[in-house]
Amino acid sequence: MSLDRRTLLTGAAAAPFAFARAGHAQGTPTLKIGVLNDQSGVYRDISGPTSVACVRQAIQDFGSRGFNVEVVVGDHQNKPDVGSNIARQWMDRDGVDVIVDVPNSAVGLAVAGVVREKNKVYLNSTSATADLTGAQCSPNTVHWTYDTYMLAKSTGGAMVKAGGDTWFFLTADYAFGHALERDTTNFVKSAGGRVVGGVRHPLSNTDYSSFLVQAQSSRAKVIGLANAGTDTVNTVKQAAEFGITRRGTKIAVLLMFLNDVHALGLQAAQGLVLTETFYWDLNDRTRAFTNRVKPQLAGSMPAMSHAGCYSAVLHYLKTAADMGAAQAKQDGAATVTRMKAMPTDDDCFGAGRIREDGRKLHPAHLFEVKAPGESKGAWDYYKLLQTTPAEEAFRPVGEGSCPLVRS
Repeated sequence: MSLDRRTLLTGAAAAPFAFARAGHAQGTPTLKIGVLNDQSGVYRDISGPTSVACVRQAIQDFGSRGFNVEVVVGDHQNKPDVGSNIARQWMDRDGVDVIVDVPNSAVGLAVAGVVREKNKVYLNSTSATADLTGAQCSPNTVHWTYDTYMLAKSTGGAMVKAGGDTWFFLTADYAFGHALERDTTNFVKSAGGRVVGGVRHPLSNTDYSSFLVQAQSSRAKVIGLANAGTDTVNTVKQAAEFGITRRGTKIAVLLMFLNDVHALGLQAAQGLVLTETFYWDLNDRTRAFTNRVKPQLAGSMPAMSHAGCYSAVLHYLKTAADMGAAQAKQDGAATVTRMKAMPTDDDCFGAGRIREDGRKLHPAHLFEVKAPGESKGAWDYYKLLQTTPAEEAFRPVGEGSCPLVRS
């Protein structure tokens, strides 16, 4: 397979930003992969160019199997209408077969609907809402890296066990934040805890002072951050400036990434507890993957969201080789069915599988951020607290109300 590299960055008007391609072998099928994410906003660091680099690494690691692969890139600007319009144009006009990544759950849900309508494939890595494998599950969608249920169970559950039985939520006011607050609330209450209050903030907010004052006034033992990206970074920074943790209040960072810790610095982030399903220094295989992709990352490092893009695309390409690229192009639902039938295995997550509701299963790791004196060098940020096995980490298949699940 010749790796046909096409890069197209699209925005609201879907105008081309850059274009480069190699020649095709005549008669050879071409699979087109669209990486749809945030290239310029609040979720750029947890998706953006690093996700694109990881997709390209998956293509390179896959090797030559008798078909071409093209990559296009789009910026959805965290707007569902922009994301769905790009997805529709890609599939209608540009022949895109699979869409990957898609941070922002509102955009992810919108894209899932378009992909199902067009019978293509959606490999979600970065939209967190567990509704993608619940009531809004689709035969064309695989939800890869993490979701709100898993995060709530791992991080939220650990905080309650440690004595954090009263909570105040600071929540991003859109589908992801609502789902994460909902799922964490369920775990807090089932463990005997209480939610004493909460406040919702707009996406890409900058000033959290009034919200943090409300949280302090509630006298909750735990402030749960149901946000992500630079919203989380800014909240934690301002909480440190307020001295909130010095007064004994715990901050539950319900979704945080390695890149967020890097942006904060260990002085501000030390002691935070978080969950990721991938960490570059977890084992020999994660280190091997990181060493391969690192030269393309301009000084950054992959977080679980980026690793999910790599893993999902690699499994998709293996599936296309197994069933035939021409057939994979014709029928997205059939391709996803075959993906579910084949075991997964890669350097980021190890061995795993995809359930009938589209949920990719792998372990979830609870980490604590190291103090500056504990870190041995750049990006050495985590110490492992516990690992939840793959079959226990995510919502039980019968509890999600997914229509694909047979009772």
